[in-house]
Amino acid sequence: MHCRLPLLRLLLGVLPLAGAVAAEDVLYSERRLSKRFIDEQGNYNISFYHINDVHAHLDEFSSSGTDCTNPSRGCYGGYARVKHYVEQTRPSHPDSLFLNVGDEFQGTLFYSFYGGEKIAETLNQMGFDGMTLGNHEFDGGDDKLGEFLNNLTFPIISANIQSTHPLLNKTIKPYHIYDKYELAVIGVTTETTAGISRPGKETTFSDSVAAVQATIDHIRSTTNIKRIAAITHIGYDEDQRLAESTTGLHLIMGGHSHTPLGDFPGAQGSYPTIKKNKAGDEVFIVQAYRWGEYVGYIDVTYDADGKILAYHGAPVHMTNTTAQDPGLQAQITSWRAPFAEFAGEVVGFSNVDLDQTQCRNKECLLGDLMADAMVAYRRKVTTGIDFALINGGGVRATIDAGNITRGGVLTSFPFGNTIVDMTYTAADLWKVLEGLVSGVNQFNGKTVTSFPQLSKDIRILYDPAGPVGSRLKRATVGGQPIDSKDTSKKYTFVTVDFLAGGGDSFLVPTTGFATLDAQDVVLMAYLAENSPIDIALDGRIKTVGECARRRRRA
Repeated sequence: MHCRLPLLRLLLGVLPLAGAVAAEDVLYSERRLSKRFIDEQGNYNISFYHINDVHAHLDEFSSSGTDCTNPSRGCYGGYARVKHYVEQTRPSHPDSLFLNVGDEFQGTLFYSFYGGEKIAETLNQMGFDGMTLGNHEFDGGDDKLGEFLNNLTFPIISANIQSTHPLLNKTIKPYHIYDKYELAVIGVTTETTAGISRPGKETTFSDSVAAVQATIDHIRSTTNIKRIAAITHIGYDEDQRLAESTTGLHLIMGGHSHTPLGDFPGAQGSYPTIKKNKAGDEVFIVQAYRWGEYVGYIDVTYDADGKILAYHGAPVHMTNTTAQDPGLQAQITSWRAPFAEFAGEVVGFSNVDLDQTQCRNKECLLGDLMADAMVAYRRKVTTGIDFALINGGGVRATIDAGNITRGGVLTSFPFGNTIVDMTYTAADLWKVLEGLVSGVNQFNGKTVTSFPQLSKDIRILYDPAGPVGSRLKRATVGGQPIDSKDTSKKYTFVTVDFLAGGGDSFLVPTTGFATLDAQDVVLMAYLAENSPIDIALDGRIKTVGECARRRRRA
């Protein structure tokens, strides 16, 4: 099989995560063939480009995801760079598709300021052949999403979304057949969207495995199509479950979990990851990390039954050695002008990087800062505030050391979530915290879909290896233990409206709360009063094993 991609990587300065040495990217299935056409056995070769979770990073960015202001430290991604790469290489692969795996919304001021307008203008210039929807496409509700989809010029595909909203019902289809290639692509969106975003009541999300299998069966029973691929905004773990739980699907291009796949330091799996389906056939799973820092590329050979016989490919790193499309870059630069002065206002200073990268898994510095800011905000005007609780998934980007701008704050906290007060008994608060560390809400049994971040007033210790429902070992507020049996003592804490309403399944959903200022406003006020920021992690969330290791070192 011809090894075209290593040459491309040399020409384009392709490097894996943060400049690691590129590894050999020519990988083979159990049998090897080299065909770019249908031969006498019915074998057919086609290439796929794919991208996921760009999160409004229309322009190039630094390693932390913020605006690239110092190219000497590295600039990555940006749709002008992606456009140049795809347009330069795609002519060598006449049978090819370029697919978008969702979560274009939310993450930079290009979305906060313009909504979906400039994102749609950009996507329509990229040559996409299809797109599935991510959960963040629903952050503005069904009406705004409908307007966005109505302006796109390529198919929108998701088999497990059912909606009676007129524009969503009109634009979203379960699959698309590419007649030229005799190939169908199925889309699917995480079924947790209702709990982590803001779809309307007219829109529901069904089980992804059932939806995909039903769609495969429909395609195979009503057409002659054998080659079927999927674009899946459900996460790497769910992609593997989907692969193992279905038949007739042999290529999955995924997103949602921001998983780096490949053969390089920092990768969390192989590109592709190969699983066996219910029939024992290989299924190939790929994903291209996040923000458009990588473009996925995989070339596959299908046999006459739609199974993959051979493949090669790798995620291609979009670094500042990769040229940009000048026309698109000029447009993107011009779109910055209306918000440049507003976003560039300095609102604080930090002596340390306020890290976001760990917020979904453990205590993180920016989560600590935001939670502390929320407590300080409420204690200015009221008494009895015990602590703050937020979701790590709501913290979106690291704030680098140095001047902190309004734009940096909005990039890190882009959702406009507002501050609310909640009151729980000690017994119910224990159940909340148990649910957060067990991953299952102890009131309703729903899956918790984010990790907590806490203010300095509360500490928890848990055993991640313990049984679900019994992982929380100790919790204190103000240095005093929470009594898991006490139904009379009450705690009042600060959180955000998203969580109070049931988002991420943190709390008991309610509508009985008053909303106050937005998180970004609260944090900027805190920065104005407390800069320079000079903080470190202080053990608000600990695991049993971590404590044991510390005792051994002492």
